[in-house]
Amino acid sequence: MGNVFGAGDDDLYLSNGGTAVFVDVLTLAVSALAGGPWDHRFAALVAMQDQSMMGRGAVGFDLADLDWGATSEERAAAKAFVLKVLDLAARRHRWEELDYEPPFAEGYVRRFREIVAAFDPADADPDDAFPDTPLMACCVRHRVLSGLPYWEGCVFCHR
Repeated sequence: MGNVFGAGDDDLYLSNGGTAVFVDVLTLAVSALAGGPWDHRFAALVAMQDQSMMGRGAVGFDLADLDWGATSEERAAAKAFVLKVLDLAARRHRWEELDYEPPFAEGYVRRFREIVAAFDPADADPDDAFPDTPLMACCVRHRVLSGLPYWEGCVFCHR
């Protein structure tokens, strides 16, 4: 059992353990970069991939299901943000703070970056997969965005 992150047939399949690592490194990066409302909604989507809260094998998302924005400028800015998050994660941002060595995480991040780079947000058909409520609270202990208002704590608190 695992989880799929992607765009249609172009996807990244991860085991439950791989998903946990992927979410950890994305959480560190998205928390460092989120600034605007769309960024914080994307951070909420990342937080909702927490298998401790959602269940193992019950997470993942398709880029085509996200609301990338109404205009080409909004869509371009949203895609640029996701690519920046992935670039920061690929540079091992704060990985030294993890209590484990994530040997395959860089490959996961690079593969997902390829998927995002090839994806055209104009092709999206948004559904309810993209959270309406952005993450705004910070987990003081772990210095990342908290899962509030969806649940207390962050992905690291739930371990």
